[in-house]
Amino acid sequence: MTTSPPSTVALPGADDDADDGPERSDTALVRAARLGDEAAFAQIVERHGPAMYRYALRLVNADATDAAEAVQEAFVSAWRGLDGFEGRSSLRTWLIRLVHRRAADLRRKRRPIPVDDDLLSVVSRPASDNPLQSALDAELLEALQQALDELPWHQRAAWLLREVEGMSYDEIAEALSLPVGSVRGHLHRGRRTLAERMARWR
Repeated sequence: MTTSPPSTVALPGADDDADDGPERSDTALVRAARLGDEAAFAQIVERHGPAMYRYALRLVNADATDAAEAVQEAFVSAWRGLDGFEGRSSLRTWLIRLVHRRAADLRRKRRPIPVDDDLLSVVSRPASDNPLQSALDAELLEALQQALDELPWHQRAAWLLREVEGMSYDEIAEALSLPVGSVRGHLHRGRRTLAERMARWR
């Protein structure tokens, strides 16, 4: 397999004429991509790219440029490292781990910026037509945004993967290269911190 990633990394369409059909399993796609099948790798990008971008965007404080860069670099690493993917975790978990590492690298180079309101809307009430309620909702979002932004890195990552991406404890542990017990600890502390910070809104 070549070491250069395919030129079609930006969520291209899949090759529906492949022998195994357009809905091939991740295992089949990895096997084909290892042999240099760029269409198979394009299907991997199309299948897993959106979740990777969503996670990266929230992890790097809603900086779209950084998120796109993290995902792009993760897919470059994935293409070059497919031979090292042993299938002990799911392909999704492996790719999340790659994008997490790239996002961590970018975080060390960037100053923090506010969290995207799209993330906050996942855990907040929808605003009503009542102006007073709308003002209260906006204040709630601002408080929650600040609380999330101040969570330590691993607490925030674990919270995102559990509460937003719906991953299991084992999957999170694999993605973050942490023991399951550490994941539970980060989640517990993150949730406790958020609960304390948001107590006035109960």
